Amino acid sequence: MAQSHSPEQAAAIAAHRFGLGEPTLAPIGADAAGWLLQQIGPAEPQQGSGLASGAEATRVYARFLREQREARRAPPPASPGMAVAAPAMVDGRSSEEVFVAHFRDLVTSDVRARLVTAATSKRSFNERLALFWANHFTVSMAKASARGIVGAFEREAIRPHIGGRFETLLMAAATHPGMLRYLDNDQSAGPDSALVQRLARRAGRDGGTPRVSGLNENLAREILELHTLGVGSGYTQADVTEFARVLTGWRVALADAEPGTRFDPAWHQPGPKTVLGKRYPEGPEALTLVLRDLAAHPATARFVCSKLARHLVADEPPPALVARLVEVWRASDGDLAAVTRALVLAPEAWQPQPAKLKTPEEFVVTTARLLQWGDAAFQRQPDGAISTLGQRVQAAPSPAGWPDRAEEWLGPDAVWKRVEWATRVADRVGRRTDARALAEASLGPLLSDTTRQQIQRAADGPQALALLLLAPEFQRR
Repeated sequence: MAQSHSPEQAAAIAAHRFGLGEPTLAPIGADAAGWLLQQIGPAEPQQGSGLASGAEATRVYARFLREQREARRAPPPASPGMAVAAPAMVDGRSSEEVFVAHFRDLVTSDVRARLVTAATSKRSFNERLALFWANHFTVSMAKASARGIVGAFEREAIRPHIGGRFETLLMAAATHPGMLRYLDNDQSAGPDSALVQRLARRAGRDGGTPRVSGLNENLAREILELHTLGVGSGYTQADVTEFARVLTGWRVALADAEPGTRFDPAWHQPGPKTVLGKRYPEGPEALTLVLRDLAAHPATARFVCSKLARHLVADEPPPALVARLVEVWRASDGDLAAVTRALVLAPEAWQPQPAKLKTPEEFVVTTARLLQWGDAAFQRQPDGAISTLGQRVQAAPSPAGWPDRAEEWLGPDAVWKRVEWATRVADRVGRRTDARALAEASLGPLLSDTTRQQIQRAADGPQALALLLLAPEFQRR
């Protein structure tokens, strides 16, 4: 950590760059780095009711599939003289409305729990890390097969492991039912597996097409490209295919008394596989071995450390900083706590000039923390209207997650939506909020003379609060 900062300036940087904002800097005290280091470790349990486990969410998904099968088998009533046709509506609702309604309670509880926990936790740096890793290992309810299980994925695969070894986090994420469903590994079978051979023989007798016919490479590709090595690190399409063969058999049991991830040998591609030049045996233990080697690969250290530095320091992180983080990663065997400590203590992370733009989710969460709204911010709208700002919570548009560069969030329409949202908030609570005092208490030395004067000269409370929420010091970190 840079030694030239005053304790007040360091506290402000710790609160807003590393953390998710604070209404006052007083609790941070004189040792800002120490305040951050104390937060490194597993994430705390999320606050909320109706939160389903991965097994419970899988049961809800299985029940939906069962109800859909039964609905398709039931013939619709036929009108006299009319041909029987499949109904376009169920109880007056479209099939999409039925789907959304089936998972509504799970989704609402998960989104609200994520945001309430981030908005109220006393360990806001720890919450930022949890959000970062959930985005790195994206599972998104934008894909129907993952709806209702994203929250369980984050609570079970991500939050307990963000202060441990990367290999452990990687294994937990890759084998969770949410990830297996999201990236279609649940339907991936080895071309020479017992299942595919049996289905092919049956299809040959019946003159049909096998329901399951071979590999799905989605999970293998995304683990290599997005979770570990990164693009341009040297792996080939052959590596993707071979890794997909390793992953065959890892499925989500729906009908079992305790549904969840299991290895089904009937779906597994027999024989050894070669990934990145190394030979792996047949069977479930191969996945553990491949993930261990990927976690230890030098390209993984560079890729993940660059992403972590980009998230916390700058869109283009200093190469020297990334190099030091990689050294710590390799020396500690991918200990995320050690890497995070090194980042907290890096001088580059404490430059006074804000370099990162808040995403819409960060903007809303930090506003809720600033105004000390608690869970009230997410009662009427579980997502706090974040979706109106262009970011659907737990619904990233692709496995790559949400972008982490300012340019992705600075389009004219996106900026105008922030203005509208901030104005609505200010109109609602600005008359009972002292924005002038709040700006001084929360931003401290980060508050520029220009912003201070604008807030002081505001015509009324709502205008003063809107100016604070839209100020560069609050929009950036």
